[in-house]
Amino acid sequence: MTPDHLIEIADQFGTPTYVYDLDQIKVQYQTFKTAFPWPLLKICYAMKANYNPSVLKAFHKLGAGIDAVSPGDLHMATACGFYVKDIIYTANNITDAEMKEIAETGVLMNIGSLSRLEKYGRTYPGTRVCLRFNPDVVDGAHDKIKTGGDLTKFGILLEDADTAAAVTRRYDLKVTGLHEHTGSGLKKADSILKAMEQIFSVAVPGRFPDLEFLDFGGGFKVAYEPDEPDIDINILGRAVVDRFSGFCDRYGRKLGLWFEPGKYLTANAGTLLVEVNTIKRNRSRIICGTNSGFPQLIRPMFYDAWHTIDNISHPLGSPAVYDVCGNICETGDLFAAGRAIPEIRESDILAIRDAGAYCYAMGGTYNLRPMPAEVVVENGVPRLSRRRMTPQELVESICSESPDMV
Repeated sequence: MTPDHLIEIADQFGTPTYVYDLDQIKVQYQTFKTAFPWPLLKICYAMKANYNPSVLKAFHKLGAGIDAVSPGDLHMATACGFYVKDIIYTANNITDAEMKEIAETGVLMNIGSLSRLEKYGRTYPGTRVCLRFNPDVVDGAHDKIKTGGDLTKFGILLEDADTAAAVTRRYDLKVTGLHEHTGSGLKKADSILKAMEQIFSVAVPGRFPDLEFLDFGGGFKVAYEPDEPDIDINILGRAVVDRFSGFCDRYGRKLGLWFEPGKYLTANAGTLLVEVNTIKRNRSRIICGTNSGFPQLIRPMFYDAWHTIDNISHPLGSPAVYDVCGNICETGDLFAAGRAIPEIRESDILAIRDAGAYCYAMGGTYNLRPMPAEVVVENGVPRLSRRRMTPQELVESICSESPDMV
């Protein structure tokens, strides 16, 4: 979307506002699909990245499945048209009550601990299940989003594969899939290939004879910084399919090749529009204050993540160095520090780029500031997907849930 187009959206819908380009999401999905030419390819969108209903419905029309990680995820996915058979549910430190709620929907449960597998088998013997293994490959863009290795909570250890198999035999569980996820924003091109080999080593003949698919998660790198190298998804896809084909030959039949991309599909399609309300010179720093804050886009504060920031209302201004901050009562409320941006003036509109994944979805209402509106653009036409609450509406919604306020 051009700066002029975004300015028109800001004028029409106000700020702060998230904007998602559905046309770009569709292109990204097809790019990913084309890169992995396997007849039994299944793409399960990791909806924790962005659960906007318009985005989910777009993926449903494209034929995607869903990777769900909470009851809310599951209910939102079905509300947006996804069938239970197209959803995989990753059980992450769930309660017995959650297990019951999810299992009774009939969705395929992806279990990553021996204790939960034992409880599941005892309660639902004879049912289908997927097992999540820790690939023991450590990679990711930040320590907080690395999901392999012995410091992570995710997955059954590889050395416990025989123990897991014994549990499934004891309760006559049909293991239809094996799963792994190495991390988010994988920095090493061969990490996914190493992780694949680890799962191949678990899927030895006879241990899990009912396999229908292997799921290699997501984590595909997205380039956020201007000079950051991007992943060549086509080269990676050919290498993955070549190795998977060889495994299937050894296993004795073709299995499904599953992935769970989230960020790769939506990150670059999103923009957060904010308005500048304050310019303050603090000796050596120029502080640019905006009408949004870290609860509405937490990645820079949480992961030290980079998001390109464009001054779309004054793009030809002489560059200066700014700290771009928000309206929250926290010193760390920064979208960028020491960033060179064309001259910023009060009332300018800034576009915070690559905000389509793990931005609104990780948001909250700290300081009782409502979340931004969400606008989607399809075939070049913007429309409101979720409106912005007023502060009064936010407070009323909280008070309506409190018996002390009745």
